[in-house]
Amino acid sequence: MMSMDVTANPAMQDAVTTLLDCWSGDPGNVKEVFTELKEAISGKSGVELDFKSRPGVSYSLRGSVRKSREKEAALFVLIDIIDDDPDNRWLSVCFYEEKITDPKQAGQIVPAGILGVDGYCFDVFEYSESDLTYLLQRIDVAYGHPFTHPPERKKPGCISSDLSGRAQAFWPCQ
Repeated sequence: MMSMDVTANPAMQDAVTTLLDCWSGDPGNVKEVFTELKEAISGKSGVELDFKSRPGVSYSLRGSVRKSREKEAALFVLIDIIDDDPDNRWLSVCFYEEKITDPKQAGQIVPAGILGVDGYCFDVFEYSESDLTYLLQRIDVAYGHPFTHPPERKKPGCISSDLSGRAQAFWPCQ
């Protein structure tokens, strides 16, 4: 159940509920991790939730906070349910790099990976109490971090092209 301080439209809530109700194959008990993370985010004051559904690719729950004078809410956590195999889904829990620390070095740094900004992503393939606790701590840190929206995007250091001739940017230039 979502906190009264959480802003989430009924259609979004219905979409999340439908996904969870239809999520049957779960050998790693990842659905439980997602549910606990969602509830933790929902329990925080002033949180706005957004849900992007891309069946066969991912389902993305985004937690943002709007400070009193800001026009837009600032994203602080992104939880993707990776749907490449609906009978064996996994999570990628991501944060802006500037919003958290990763003392266990459990996350993967993703250059320009969160809306064009460097981030950390933590992949979850099975339920682990200690990993869940660590992710809940990262959520608390990101939520408590001073919010700016959006964080500064990284500028490309080098431009090269792939085999088809399309330009691709790389961070940083080596």
